[in-house]
This record gives sequence, structure tokens and C-alpha cells, in this order.
Amino acid sequence: MPGHKYKGYTNDGRPLKIAFDVDGDDTPHELEAVAPIETAPRYTGVGKGLCFMSLSSGSSGNCAYLGTPRGGILIDAGIREPVKYHRKKKNPERQDVPTLDQAFAELERNGISRDMVKGILLTHAHQDHMRCLYEAVKACRCSVFCTMGVMAQMLQRCRISGRIRDQHVPIFKEIPFRIMDMEITAFETLHDVKSVGFSIEYEGERFVVATDMGIITERAAHYMSQANYLMIECNYDSEMLLTGRYPQMLKDRVMGEKGHLDNKVAARFVAEHYHEGLHYVFLCHLSKDNNTEEIALTTMRDALEARGLSVGDGSNDVSQRDRNVQIYALPRYTWSSWFVLA
Repeated sequence: MPGHKYKGYTNDGRPLKIAFDVDGDDTPHELEAVAPIETAPRYTGVGKGLCFMSLSSGSSGNCAYLGTPRGGILIDAGIREPVKYHRKKKNPERQDVPTLDQAFAELERNGISRDMVKGILLTHAHQDHMRCLYEAVKACRCSVFCTMGVMAQMLQRCRISGRIRDQHVPIFKEIPFRIMDMEITAFETLHDVKSVGFSIEYEGERFVVATDMGIITERAAHYMSQANYLMIECNYDSEMLLTGRYPQMLKDRVMGEKGHLDNKVAARFVAEHYHEGLHYVFLCHLSKDNNTEEIALTTMRDALEARGLSVGDGSNDVSQRDRNVQIYALPRYTWSSWFVLA
């Protein structure tokens, strides 16, 4: 099948680096080289490395936080707007998704204030990934980092203020850029709109976001296979989708090359590309109608155990710490556990 020829692919080139200094200034500046600015860490969580929390993950809304002791970023902003922005006509399915205010309150309970969010990475211009983007940008007084193609589609197709362009920092696929002490590389994913994943490196550890894609292309596989922490789409169980209530046209879209990722495809990829440096696999974007946490976790666990690997449940319980790899399904309608990764 096209897109699954990912074995043995290597990238010998090292693309140009672009750095953005977003510390203490509302407007990022493009620089040839940036030395980290030493400031006293404001992060009050446990540990000295990457910390991660999903704030919602699914077809109703997607948003996650990834940070270091100096601050962090939001990955997408598809949860609900603050209460004052709610319209009279509401989608009942989305009422279980946290509001932006609730998400920030939960981050603050883990030591992350709004001004510690230094940027928002946008994967693509679907409402469940950018619904409250403009409100989040204003609340954090930060910039949105996305490709020109994603920005153009967002302005053309989505209901969002055109002033979002004033906060846009253009990024380019496979050209790394920096936000604080994180080096970030966007890579193309195959979806029915312009879409990217992100490889985020901090002190030699890589967190990779790969969501909303029908198949895993060679370039996506290149970055995903290097992850120490992989957030991978497990959207649907094929049997549930085929026998479910979706009309055939929608089933074909979901299963197509520009649709979403099947549990079995995601599990096969992770099992085939497992390496000793892979510590966590976060299953994201589970469908409400065509998947369950139990099915997604079981499919992933079975594929990994078939390779002779021991699999933990991501709870950080003492009994789980000696496992080869941890797997955890990100909740659809609420925040996940708080993870200190490295």
C-alpha cells in the first residue's frame, strides 16, 4: 500500500536552522543564531526535563501542552472558547470538551501559568484543532507557528479573526526552528487538508506528534521512528467502522489515504520501529463512534508483546517502571495525567 514503504529510509541531509527568540517579547524575531537566555526556571513540577499533558484528544477537540523548566508550547487549540465567547447555537457533542479557561486552570494546578506558554503549534485547519486558537493566542500573548498553507486554509475555510495573521510565524516543512530551548521540525502528514506533524527535541530527547493522517508516509516515518515519546493517532477500529452507523461515503473518507489511522496500522508501525529509546506511546485522536480506549490499547499492546516486549500502562506505578515501553490512551473529553518525561 502506498505510504507504508517506510523501512530502511534514511535522511543524510541537515536542513537549515531557523531560530525564533520568543522570550520576553510579544513578537518573535528571526535570528541567525540564538543562545538560550538564562533565566530562573518558573516550572514548579517534578523533574528537570520535558513535561506533557493532553487537555483533550478526539474528534470533538484537540489540545496538548509540552514544556521544559523554562516554559512550553500548546500543540493545537481545538477545545472550547472561554465562556464569554460561546454562541447561542451549541454543538451538544462538544459540551464535554474543556473550555480554554478550564484548560489553563488545570495547567496552573501543575505549575504552568499562561505567560509560560511561548507559542502554539498548529497541525492543520480543522475546527477540532483550532477552534479557540485566536482566544488562546490573546490569552497567552504568544504567536502561532504553522505553515503558510495551513494559515491560508484556516483563513479561507474557518471562522476566525483575520487578525490571527498578525501573530503568525511562518514555518517550513523539514526546516527546524527554535522556541526557547526546544528545536522543532514540522513534517508533512497525509490528510484531506494541508497538515503537518511535529518532532520536538529537548536535550537529546524527541517528542513526536503524528495525528490526522490516512497512511504513514516515508517522511513521517523518518521522524516517528526516532521518537523517545510518540503521540500517534489511533483513530478507529476497522471492524467498528465498517459495521457502524457512518454512511459509506464517510467510511471511505476515514479509511482513505487522506483520512485517519487505523489502530492496527499504528500498532504495526510502533512494533516494527520499536527501539530501546522509545519510552512512551500516547494514543491520540480516538474516535467516539468507531473506537474505544480498551480496543486501541489492546491492539497496541498485543503488537508490542508479539515482539517479546513488556508493556506498561503509563501510570508510573512501581510495578510498571521496569517495562520496555509505556502506552497510554489520551482521554477524549478531559485532560490526561501530568507526565514528567525526562
